[in-house]
Amino acid sequence: MGKTKELSKDVRDKIVDLHKAGMGYKTISKKLGEKEATFVAIIRKWKKYKTTISRPRSGALCKISPHGVRIIMRKVRDQPRTTQEELVNDLKAVGTTVTKQNIGNTLHQNGLKYCSACKVPLFKNAHVQACLKFAKEQLNDSEKVWEKVLWSDETKIELFGINLTCRVWRERNAKYDPKNLCTVKHGGGNYVLGLFFC
Repeated sequence: MGKTKELSKDVRDKIVDLHKAGMGYKTISKKLGEKEATFVAIIRKWKKYKTTISRPRSGALCKISPHGVRIIMRKVRDQPRTTQEELVNDLKAVGTTVTKQNIGNTLHQNGLKYCSACKVPLFKNAHVQACLKFAKEQLNDSEKVWEKVLWSDETKIELFGINLTCRVWRERNAKYDPKNLCTVKHGGGNYVLGLFFC
């Protein structure tokens, strides 16, 4: 989880003590180095409820325990292509019943987002330079030389449906992490036909 923006209980008690001593909001703000609006809210809460402890928020409690969150995060970090349905089934095996929306919210709160995996360019700089070198070497070849070359063509046919976009759970700056890359088309039922021309 990220850092909390709430002040600690000791700091809040100190603010109340300074207010009881007769100091104003601006003076307390300068002394402790926080915004004045923060102190106004803390003192107003103290006057109303006679406590500086944060009161329970409205809304339902989190369905996934901290242990369940650790299970989810561990699995997603090891296998970024894990789907929400798989995570729901993992938690069901542990004894927690949740929805896909709960899983998505938990992963978002922990700094992950569900993105399409980036495709790595098949040609790196070394490959491009090698192709250019070969092309320059063959630039002055005659037509007779090119008649001896065996030409090929490939066609990819998908028999069992369409290959879907590969999606991964990743952190903000982990776009090109090797775990999060999609270098080939994923899915089954592909045949490659090779045709050669002489």
